[in-house]
Amino acid sequence: MTNRILLACVALCIAGHAIAKDTQAANSRAFSFKKDTFPFDNETVWKYQSDPDKDAVADADEGPTYTLHCFVLSRSARQFFQFARFDATLRRVSDDRYRDLIREVIAHDPSETEPLPAKIVIPGYASLRSFGIAKEAMLKAELGSAAESFLQRGNWRMVFPFSHDHQEDTANSLLAKIRQQRPPVVHLVTFPKITINHAVLLFGAVETPGSIIFQIYDPNRSAVPARLSYDRAKRSFTFPRNKYFPGGEVDVYEVYKSAVY
Repeated sequence: MTNRILLACVALCIAGHAIAKDTQAANSRAFSFKKDTFPFDNETVWKYQSDPDKDAVADADEGPTYTLHCFVLSRSARQFFQFARFDATLRRVSDDRYRDLIREVIAHDPSETEPLPAKIVIPGYASLRSFGIAKEAMLKAELGSAAESFLQRGNWRMVFPFSHDHQEDTANSLLAKIRQQRPPVVHLVTFPKITINHAVLLFGAVETPGSIIFQIYDPNRSAVPARLSYDRAKRSFTFPRNKYFPGGEVDVYEVYKSAVY
């Protein structure tokens, strides 16, 4: 136990030194769910239980074809918001050129704090969502593989305990990022249980005296925004019941924020 605590302290110290200050907004406008999200779902490969004390199990009946890409889609939505600009007035280009443009966008890391000299222009489309309707297969092929969810650089953090102090600091930090127009990507976990192991993007928030209700883009439910709630008194997050999660308390931390997350 002592070695585990020591390792955690060392890792967190390294992380603290590696985190850069957010010096620039990711965009001059607010994130729009209708414009800045993908129109297709990350399909679930698990059969999730209604009992929160039970782990998810593999679902062999459904046969989904695009799975385990929640980190890829959440990260990519942030990258297009931060580094790209869509212009429907420009003439459309070849598929080869669109592939090059997608690769240019995702080559940049969301943790970058300095703006590009000029955003990467995606011609012929008004938004990421309209681009995604037209080029769904291309985007699925180019954005990244499912392995990037397993190998996401911040996955190490979920094995260490999350204190109420940590969750309170996280809630305040996420709220600040949204106000700064740097919509954060977060990892939702219930480790060591695996009732949820998921990434979403936060783009809005409503504050009350007792809570913060975060609006989120959930790659598993691309049609409408979802929500993540923070209880100020309990200093904890809850995620509502849906088709893949029984609902309840989750641990939350931001990813794609530094060299180690």
